Amino acid sequence: MRLRPNANALPDRAEIEFPSSLKGDEKKNLTSDAPWKRIFYLCLAFRILNSLLVQTYFNPDEHWQSLEVAHQLVFGYGHLTWEWKKGIRSYLHPFLFAFLYKVLAILHLDTPWLMMRAPRLFQSIFAAAGDLFLYKFSNVVFGNHVAWWTLFSYFTNWFVFFCLTRTLANSLETVLTIVSLYYWPHMRASSGKDSGSSRKLALAIAALSCSVRPTSAVIWLYVGLIELFVASDRFRFIFLEVIPIGAVVLAFASAVDRMMYGSWVIVPLNFLKFNFLSPGGDYYGTHPFHWYFTQGFPVMIFTFLPFSVAGVIYSKNWKLSGLIGWVIGIYSILGHKEFRFVLPVLPIALMFSGYSLAALNTQELPLGKSKRSTKVHTRWSLKLRLAVFFLLVTNIPMGLYMSLVHQRGTEDVMYYLATEARSGEVRSVLFLTPCHATPYYSALHQNVPMRFLDCTPSEQRGIPDESDRFMLDPVGFMSEFVRNWTLPSHIVLFDSEERKLKDFLISENFREAKRFFHAHFKVDRDLQSSVVVYVLTSW
Repeated sequence: MRLRPNANALPDRAEIEFPSSLKGDEKKNLTSDAPWKRIFYLCLAFRILNSLLVQTYFNPDEHWQSLEVAHQLVFGYGHLTWEWKKGIRSYLHPFLFAFLYKVLAILHLDTPWLMMRAPRLFQSIFAAAGDLFLYKFSNVVFGNHVAWWTLFSYFTNWFVFFCLTRTLANSLETVLTIVSLYYWPHMRASSGKDSGSSRKLALAIAALSCSVRPTSAVIWLYVGLIELFVASDRFRFIFLEVIPIGAVVLAFASAVDRMMYGSWVIVPLNFLKFNFLSPGGDYYGTHPFHWYFTQGFPVMIFTFLPFSVAGVIYSKNWKLSGLIGWVIGIYSILGHKEFRFVLPVLPIALMFSGYSLAALNTQELPLGKSKRSTKVHTRWSLKLRLAVFFLLVTNIPMGLYMSLVHQRGTEDVMYYLATEARSGEVRSVLFLTPCHATPYYSALHQNVPMRFLDCTPSEQRGIPDESDRFMLDPVGFMSEFVRNWTLPSHIVLFDSEERKLKDFLISENFREAKRFFHAHFKVDRDLQSSVVVYVLTSW
């Protein structure tokens, strides 16, 4: 296998040099495009299984910024958080799941199990499309052999498995990023001459990604600057493509939001003002500047890290590796940091891992020292077998544990309450947990009164919200809270607070009804090992 540098000296694509003894038909079979439909069906089957195995709670936005909004749109009840009152969220993403809920309602399939599982099954379709386009993108950049190993890396990386089929806007943003990069001419193997490339289509998808998640603009600023540097038609690019396409997509998104908000709201502007131009995002915690480099991204890419670093060094594809560094660097400037924010560049990093793994199955190149042409081994080398074994035994247990075990109690408790409510056994629910610690109406799917501890950011910094006050002093908080409460039929709380409130709950005629395992180790607070449901003894 020999690397051929293109016109701008970036060796973006690895090409196989075939022995002269091969006949023309044999060469054609080896170099022909892969059967995309079969690859998509493979990806879809895998992501469906993936979605069914994701049964834990990761981030509140998965439920509260997508499914809860969609449920309110379709069924008329659901909780809209403070972000929707300030106009910093777009309805484009929730609309996808509103469509799903409407179909379930029409077919009378809105059962507790499907209301919990169907959104992630639906997301698996988008995730599979992203898998396919990652394969195709890797194929045009590095070649078919690398593309298969890229797909292997993407399928087996623990964080992708854990996160991609969740209903986060970041998951859809990741898919749209991959698709747009595939169509972007100057991010491909040759300088815009590929028949499969389309700058206008890439721009439209990028604009849609920014509408779904405005911070996606960080990615497309880098890609746009690369385009300005290498393109010969800069005037056309800016004035006849970027501005018109961006305006059309923004107008479409604004029209959708105008219909839902009842007034004109420029969501990307409001979002960027709150998260970038003000310390609003810091309300939910801050991390040091180096967090993404030293903890965040290394945890996500996990044991693929050395393979990805080797792929970056030896492939010398500085455009794509630069994109990873750019995104992580820009996000490092912000105080509030989360793993999911940099999810869109994880597939790119895993492309470089695929490059390294493919190299271990060749004679010397592209990671070796020899400059001679090489062939792909029909049998895996010992190095490759050891590498695959190492990656599987480190990522599969991690992915399954995080998806099936860690923090599953808050999802299990909502399924339990949903089945109880469906039978008329639930009158009202009070959640004495950190705010947004569980799914809400989108999981319960019964219009019964529910109450959780509020955590809306205060206009004045340093003032603890209702959720913080409860966590600091559960007994003192409840002594004040009961003066104005209406007794709920069910109370949900973590065992760490239950120990402090057990006597109080018994004195108010509550008894333990159900206990669900939640976690083996603490994350942000004290260990929350189980979720407990207390029920009023007589109501």
